[in-house]
Amino acid sequence: MTQPTRTLIIGAAGRDFHNFNTVYRDNPAYKVVAFTAAQIPDIAGRRYPAALAGSLYPEGIPILDEAELVDIIKREKVDECVFSYSDVTHEHVMHLASLCIAAGADYKLLSAAHTMLKSEKPVVAITAVRTGAGKSQTTRYISNVLKKLGKKVVAIRHPMPYGDLAAQACQRFATYADLDLHKCTIEEREEYEPHIDNGFVVYAGVDYEKIIRQAEKEADVILWDGGNNDLPFYECALHIVIADPHRAGHELTYHPGEANFRRAKVIVINKCDSALEEKIQAVEENARRLNPGAKVIRANSPVTVRKPEMVAGKRVLVIEDGPTLTHGSMSYGAGVVAARKANVAEIVDPSPYAVASIAATYAKYPNAKGILPAMGYGEKQVQDLAATIEATPCDVVLSATPIDITRVLSVSKPIVRATYDLAEVEPGQLEAAVASALEVGTLCGA
Repeated sequence: MTQPTRTLIIGAAGRDFHNFNTVYRDNPAYKVVAFTAAQIPDIAGRRYPAALAGSLYPEGIPILDEAELVDIIKREKVDECVFSYSDVTHEHVMHLASLCIAAGADYKLLSAAHTMLKSEKPVVAITAVRTGAGKSQTTRYISNVLKKLGKKVVAIRHPMPYGDLAAQACQRFATYADLDLHKCTIEEREEYEPHIDNGFVVYAGVDYEKIIRQAEKEADVILWDGGNNDLPFYECALHIVIADPHRAGHELTYHPGEANFRRAKVIVINKCDSALEEKIQAVEENARRLNPGAKVIRANSPVTVRKPEMVAGKRVLVIEDGPTLTHGSMSYGAGVVAARKANVAEIVDPSPYAVASIAATYAKYPNAKGILPAMGYGEKQVQDLAATIEATPCDVVLSATPIDITRVLSVSKPIVRATYDLAEVEPGQLEAAVASALEVGTLCGA
């Protein structure tokens, strides 16, 4: 008998599990010896549980640190490595390829077509070319468009399984109590709360076959809310990708953002109200070259400060969405835009006062210095975040995370929220694209 291909899945607790579930689980042609973990803290050292791994893995599958990659290949006699995470440069992808090839393993990337599941209901997918491009406000905007069209919408969010994987196989969130029940991290709340605030149910978890079958029972349309710049997990009637003119050119140099840029039916160039015209035009030109059949739409990302009088003329600590600053590599976000709009006296740099895991975040992502990334992958990190806020000498905190951060931490300083939305430069284009796709019922990538 032919021996199974000994496989190592290089991941970050998301796409890697989906790739395993759709291609490798219950497939005797392969033996997955391990996952590796990167990007997200405290993932390595766990196991992908037997309850999710299938009959071929009664003891589950170990999740190891990516730093051990070469040793794992040699120790486990790995035949092939499957790259399975997102929002990294093409150079990063190929450096890992070189490590694997030099260590004696083949290197593999799975296509969208081989990993997308088919739904009984039409799917509208929102993805991006980079983390922090504006998926959240676009997803909210499209959900309201679908509601206006008379559709019952259920959102499915890209995985963020940071806790008990077996318990998180299929999660449904309809209320804040559901968030508390599942002990959601700040990162999870940032993605789920806006859907709940809009009156929509959101699903997430690990097993996206099980998730789609549950969601289909209560939806006319599934809204895929992508994570990072990953590809959709489902075949879709419409694939929308968000491009960021503040990082013009990144649509050509990041994986798998470029794949999204090439395959989407609609390209939304966001943040046009705060970007240079030449940068917007550069993205438009890249769209014409790489995806000439796509509809290209300009959009603004207006920011609103809830109580501007509380921050005007004050020394302000700005909190931004964490992933936007970390693997998204931005040095500012909507919070800084809001602070400048509100005429603050000074944006206070919190990095000299950073505590424990927050200080470690600055060491790993020095681009984030000057503002505070809302890191909260666990209770200890939330405590470190609160302690950093308390230690920073400022008059007021301006929080531009998608959630009300006071729900998860308590500090003595006043906190003011900044929110942001999507506004089409030429209103109605997205609604027309959505309505047309649902009427035609075609599948992207088909």
